Amino acid sequence: MSTSPTRIVMKFGGTSVADLDRIRAVAARVKEERDKGHQVAVVVSAMAGVTNRMVGYCHALDPMADAREYDAVVASGEQVTSGLTAIALQALGVPARSWQGWQIPFRTDEAHGKARIEDVEGAALLACMEQGVVPVVAGFQGVAPDQRISTLGRGGSDTSAVAVAAAIKADRCDIYTDVDGIYTTDPRIVKKARKLERIAFEEMLELASVGAKVLQTRSVGLAMKEKVRVRVLSSFAPMTEQSGSLVVDEDEIMEKELVTGIAYSLDEAKISVRRIPDRPGIAAAIFSPLTAARVNVDMIVQSVGSDGMTNMTFTVGKADQARALAALEAESDVIQYGEIQTDSDVVKISVVGIGMRSHSGMASTMFETLAERGINVQVISTSEIKISVLIAAEYMELAVRALHTAYGLDAD
Repeated sequence: MSTSPTRIVMKFGGTSVADLDRIRAVAARVKEERDKGHQVAVVVSAMAGVTNRMVGYCHALDPMADAREYDAVVASGEQVTSGLTAIALQALGVPARSWQGWQIPFRTDEAHGKARIEDVEGAALLACMEQGVVPVVAGFQGVAPDQRISTLGRGGSDTSAVAVAAAIKADRCDIYTDVDGIYTTDPRIVKKARKLERIAFEEMLELASVGAKVLQTRSVGLAMKEKVRVRVLSSFAPMTEQSGSLVVDEDEIMEKELVTGIAYSLDEAKISVRRIPDRPGIAAAIFSPLTAARVNVDMIVQSVGSDGMTNMTFTVGKADQARALAALEAESDVIQYGEIQTDSDVVKISVVGIGMRSHSGMASTMFETLAERGINVQVISTSEIKISVLIAAEYMELAVRALHTAYGLDAD
């Protein structure tokens, strides 16, 4: 009885395609999968450093550059890589052709610079694969409603790859990067960090959202929604030694750990709006202008009011700090604050695990561990499977190591 071939999307990040030798190595890896009888589609990022250089060009000319022209410039890196990768495959005797975001097309919303994918048409890619040709797709880019090139924001090629996998109903989406899987925390900080064989979509989504750099948050959310199994593995390890880490449905994980991982984010800025009137609607007066300015707010705490006044503290991404301050200052007559204080020398530490749903004492372990080391907690936020705290950046490594041990995550 014949079976249909496995359909795989292989995504390669910037370090994997950093130069021509690495692009040749990528092509050889793709050929190896194809020679096994699999149908393969490839998604590539820009070569390492290229996107940063393009962003630098735009900002050097105008720090507030037209977002549509900005996208036209920064999307060029993926176009180059997709063409070079197709050429490398052809040199190995593998039929291949490059595809740009507008050719597929990836249809996005109008938010240039951080657009969201609304639809991907997989018919053309499937037809290409059925003819034995490997499609090499430029990640990170799409086409907005105004028919202009749009980009998906940093790490957007991961989202492109998952979207392609969903569109062509792939059996798996392999994300090749410079690490060999997903670890309980950053192994550069904690030498005893363990590689996870499997992790639930929900856990990976939380870890990605609070600072883990392995996968982009939106790519995990899309994979969870579309039920796309994702595997993270190294571009540099031999294929025979590959196992990587699988991101799957919770039902596929037999033994659920109380805590799966610890993440940190240095991309945080704390903003405190002080001495504001303690009245109904004051939160809306503060956060509505931030929403209008497309500033994402994360952790929020309001202090207990006195004398009719209160304070509101929250965090935003460092890149959004200036925009957030400008939005608040523009509404100063409405908010009627006394002053605004900012602090970007902070770090967010998060503990994540689906086992936390059914076990008490997870939060107290975190607070006791930090207190024992004299680390002050500035802001706290929680979800069903996550606890996050904001602390001074100088204590980041100490906190991560201590919590990794406290939750029993250290490798034997």
